[in-house]
Amino acid sequence: MLKESVLRRAFVASVAALAVTSASAFAVAPAPAIAGSTPLDKYLDNLKTLRASFLQTLADSQGREIDRATGMLVVVKPGKFSWDIRPQTANGASGSSTAGGSNANTTGGGAAGTGGGANKGAGQLMVSDGRNLWFFDRDLDQVTVKPVDAALSATPAMLLSGTVDVRKNFTLTPAGQREGLDWVLVEPHGADADFRDALFGFANGELKRMILEDKLGQTATILFDHIERNVPVAAQETSFTPPKGVDVIGTPRK
Repeated sequence: MLKESVLRRAFVASVAALAVTSASAFAVAPAPAIAGSTPLDKYLDNLKTLRASFLQTLADSQGREIDRATGMLVVVKPGKFSWDIRPQTANGASGSSTAGGSNANTTGGGAAGTGGGANKGAGQLMVSDGRNLWFFDRDLDQVTVKPVDAALSATPAMLLSGTVDVRKNFTLTPAGQREGLDWVLVEPHGADADFRDALFGFANGELKRMILEDKLGQTATILFDHIERNVPVAAQETSFTPPKGVDVIGTPRK
């Protein structure tokens, strides 16, 4: 099961038969960085909302797959997002919702709708409602909360949602083309970031893949699917209320 540290390193959380590659060892020749010139800059400039399902694999430092999960990402700029991730069962089913509908996260149970054979109590949910960052670990039946500005800023979810100043918190470098995608290398400023470096892959201006390497040498590869950009997003999709009976650590900002 992915725990909070893994989810945050992966970010978002998230891939069918996708080869896992270390971000730092990715065989592309970075071009000189020019402010505002990367596909990621252009993508963020035109992004207002995003809803996408994803498949994520996690590999150890030797490249062996150690975890596989599916989930749903919802982004509303500025500063709101939901990252819902569910481990796959032995038969490949998952508790993740699929894209294409307005599935609410209001009860802390994550997006509505579960796959056949899924464990409804498994997985993790991270929600930023614009004021607070909530993390619900369904496996532990525990919620942690802190004000957004007190949380670690250098995470891919916060980058996409506009919670942080991208150029202030990250270095963006064009990284050429590979496997039909235009790549951008993202390196966080500061030692407190959740990941060492990341690659964002785009096709026809759409974000299709992310590869993130953490400080332990583990690599998360995330493949996005059923992407809906700049569509209406209900308020409850990026809000959170702790379920009754769960332990809550921290005090939310009102």
